[in-house]
Amino acid sequence: MSSAVSRGETPEPPVGKPRLTVLSGPSGVGKSTVVAHLRKVHPEVWLSVSATTRAPRPGEEHGVQYFFTDDQEFDKLIANGELLEWAEFAGNRYGTPRAAVTERLERGEPVLLEIDLQGARLVKEAMPEARLVFLAPPSWDELVRRLTGRGTEAPDVIERRLDAARTELAAEAEFDSTLVNTSVEEVSAELLALMRID
Repeated sequence: MSSAVSRGETPEPPVGKPRLTVLSGPSGVGKSTVVAHLRKVHPEVWLSVSATTRAPRPGEEHGVQYFFTDDQEFDKLIANGELLEWAEFAGNRYGTPRAAVTERLERGEPVLLEIDLQGARLVKEAMPEARLVFLAPPSWDELVRRLTGRGTEAPDVIERRLDAARTELAAEAEFDSTLVNTSVEEVSAELLALMRID
């Protein structure tokens, strides 16, 4: 008889087998801030570096923030099955290189991906054993405040972001775990526990 798992819990992975953890959530919820804090406190956590067709911004380095490619090279990555997932956003394409993720997992290193909802769904299809973690805002009003508080975007852009956020929030049930971003330090610690870093 198989061992029972209480409601809401995920069975533990086999001992010694690292897990791919995917962090996702609506725009403006603070995913990048949480990941930056986690990596500062625990530099041993490996964060997958995405490939993108976007041009580098000042201060960005190839292979650090992103692997910068052109459209032709990105097409080859897709055609050769070298991306775990990819998506188009604001006219540019972003994708997760498959080889780097599988190499780290085979070496016994837990891997963290910080990607959008569409990407999270594609990763779950490709690697069903991945744990999907949803980062939620403390409230809708707080998310609106964060998205509009920058003051750098036109009202129509903000409205598009809010529409996207509504869709993303509605997908929370698809995830294995939800963390509410009330404190970057606390959420980072909870995320680390889910990744089972010793």
